[in-house]
Amino acid sequence: QVQLVESGGGLVQPGGSLRLSCAASGIIFRFYTMGWYRQAPGKQRELVARISNSGSTTYADSVKDRFTISRDNAIKMVYLQMNNMKPEDTAVYYCYAADLGLGSWGQGTQVTVSS
Repeated sequence: QVQLVESGGGLVQPGGSLRLSCAASGIIFRFYTMGWYRQAPGKQRELVARISNSGSTTYADSVKDRFTISRDNAIKMVYLQMNNMKPEDTAVYYCYAADLGLGSWGQGTQVTVSS
């Protein structure tokens, strides 16, 4: 059974930084593409960043040069380093794991950017 557990969310001021973590279990982690999505109130869930099993990365235009996704296959973790954060980054952030067309979601962690 796939389990994805996010942590690291919270309240941060504009211009500040947060690092989200996602602990995976129940999967052969190194085979999976991992991603972070977010959903703001009243909006659709959107891709923030994705990292393939080979380490190639994809970012939403809105977070390029501010956010960095990384993974540690040895401990089955994926991270999202968020710098120079903006109020529009406020959302629930979800960890996502996908392999062979099948995906699983974490429960989400709230990130709020506000002064």
